[in-house]
Amino acid sequence: MKKSSRPVDADPVGHPTPPASRFRRSLRTVTLPVILTLSLAVSGCGGSKHVEHGTPPTVPVTVAKVEQKTMPITIRAIGNVEAIETVAVKARIGGELLRIPFREGDTVHRGDVLFVIDARPYRSALAQAEALLARDQALLAKAESDITRYADLVKQDYVTKEQYDQIIVDAAALKAAVAGDQAAVETARLNVEYCTITAPVTGRTGNLNVKIGNLIKANDDKAMVTINQTAPIYVSFSVPAQLLAAVLTHRGSGISVLAALPGGASEPPTGTLTFVDNAVDTATSTILLKATFPNRDEILWPGQFVDVTVILGEEPDRVVCPAPAVQTGQQGQHVFVVKNDNTVELRPVQVNRMDEHDAVIDSGLTPGETVVTDGQLRLVPGSTVEIKADQQANGTPS
Repeated sequence: MKKSSRPVDADPVGHPTPPASRFRRSLRTVTLPVILTLSLAVSGCGGSKHVEHGTPPTVPVTVAKVEQKTMPITIRAIGNVEAIETVAVKARIGGELLRIPFREGDTVHRGDVLFVIDARPYRSALAQAEALLARDQALLAKAESDITRYADLVKQDYVTKEQYDQIIVDAAALKAAVAGDQAAVETARLNVEYCTITAPVTGRTGNLNVKIGNLIKANDDKAMVTINQTAPIYVSFSVPAQLLAAVLTHRGSGISVLAALPGGASEPPTGTLTFVDNAVDTATSTILLKATFPNRDEILWPGQFVDVTVILGEEPDRVVCPAPAVQTGQQGQHVFVVKNDNTVELRPVQVNRMDEHDAVIDSGLTPGETVVTDGQLRLVPGSTVEIKADQQANGTPS
């Protein structure tokens, strides 16, 4: 059988196929698989879109009830604990330190002996001053008797007027010398007393800067020990000047102040506002306040920083929700309210004041409503929520 000699790229008559025709035929061959692939991709996108528009998942949240109760009117600030009295104990005289009858860190009371300095040199000085006083007192007594005796003699011209005047001058000088001797005796007696140093206030002692056997200098720059009064004690803090009127209004009835320690390990001690500064700090526009705390158990310590809460009074029948329920968005503050069908509604609220626990609401909520306190990040209006199991076990209503 004779093979055909027609070229592969030729038409049935045998003419060669043009290049443009060959390109169109190749394009048709490639286009069909591409169209099938695109169709499958579009079908896949359609399925994904269907999933996106399906029922959104239920969001687990924690909730709480909106309450109506009496709320305190408070001011919050950062306070610093200060000793009411701080005394740096120094020696008034110098000498060898013989005794320290307390241990550093002890609580001492006013009048307790703190230090004993060697008093022997000062007792000797006292004895010498007393001897000089006795001598001059004897000379003064003789001079005064001479005045009386010579007064009659000068009248009878047995002594001259000049001699009599000299006797009077000598007596006056001896009288001045006796006064000086008495002052010297008193000074020497004080020096002996200063050898025993007592506590000027009741308080807790700090670090001891001297040891037995040290040679103490009078009025040394470095204190021997510092005493801080810790019971009662001050807490000082500053509040904005705009609150001064409210503080002064409630001051007459007594203002309670709480001082919470960092960490909240114990119940915050309660004190009373006792000092309002007489001028506003123009640099910060704040006013300095101080509260006095009994501090019998010495919970507060000088130098500590505490969270201060000033309780000015109370407001009854205020609408209150947990502070974590209040969120802030582009439209302001809002909460998510859980409705009866377990869907949520975004509710704008107006907050009067808020602390770490409660938020006082002026408008937007009513007592008895349920608000979301945790899980808001996954919520949108209309979302379905599920109360977490631990809250349901504790009896928290949905």
